[in-house]
Amino acid sequence: MRYRRLGSTGIRVSEIGFGAWGIGGNAGGAVAYGPTDDRESTRAIRAALDRGVNFFDTADLYGFGHSEAILGSALRGVREHAVIASKAGMLDSQGRQDFSEQVLREALDRSLSRLGSDYIDLYQLHGPPLETLRRDAGAVEALERFRREGKIRAYGISARSPDDAAAAIREFGFPCVQVNFNLADQRAVENGLFALCERAGAGVIVRTPLCFGFLTGKYDAQTEFQSSDHRNRWSAEQRRRWAEATGLFLAALRGKTLHTPAQIALRFCLSFGAVSTVIPGMLTAGEVEENTQASDLGALDPDDCGALLEVYRGGRFFVGD
Repeated sequence: MRYRRLGSTGIRVSEIGFGAWGIGGNAGGAVAYGPTDDRESTRAIRAALDRGVNFFDTADLYGFGHSEAILGSALRGVREHAVIASKAGMLDSQGRQDFSEQVLREALDRSLSRLGSDYIDLYQLHGPPLETLRRDAGAVEALERFRREGKIRAYGISARSPDDAAAAIREFGFPCVQVNFNLADQRAVENGLFALCERAGAGVIVRTPLCFGFLTGKYDAQTEFQSSDHRNRWSAEQRRRWAEATGLFLAALRGKTLHTPAQIALRFCLSFGAVSTVIPGMLTAGEVEENTQASDLGALDPDDCGALLEVYRGGRFFVGD
């Protein structure tokens, strides 16, 4: 496992992190990737540690706290070896939000209790509209107070879009942003976000590197998902485009054997120097083994990376593009 700096935070993170949305399951009526087995989730977390993963990204919304609780339990006794990131401000799956200091402080205290820790390494605002922050900078000021109090080591923002992430850095000086990026969603390159982060010394956490699993090659347009799987919310046409994306990108590599589709997708993300860590969701020890090998394999050859960029430029991977 290789490690990178999380921007100017002073925190060192594994290139492959552990996206913990999925392990929250459907607890309390949450919507993620369907029901999960807590014992299997714990095995996956422990396997990740064994493979050198030190970065674990969760949120109080994931399983309405269940993801944090499982993570805290699995990391008991080895907390000092883990870098835990969590988020707050998103109140439910319908999109209600509150970024007032009182709500954030209460959420932070609950997260600390579930995690069994007296600090969180990285605390992130969970998808706030930038207009909310522009009207009232109280949320950012609250994060800075939490840091001074020692409850968090650093803070950042999980942005709604690459454009929002760029504005968050320019307008508010966030030292770390979390953003969507993958083979089928290269907006963070196209809008200059990665270049901006390198200039500003801001860390970049890449979420959805496998495009909700579609870039693993394990799903097709006819795949049926469980009722509590969020992928049911996407239109059939959108699922078809993502399911067919893997074949388009693999074809651009001209038959080269660069290991599994998931590893190619992760290596593509790691080919950009601005990226600090990539956080695929991992539900089993087998997924951990496959995904963490991407760090061992290293970045893609520049020519291969260029070919994948060209496929994206010539494709239409989002309905409405």
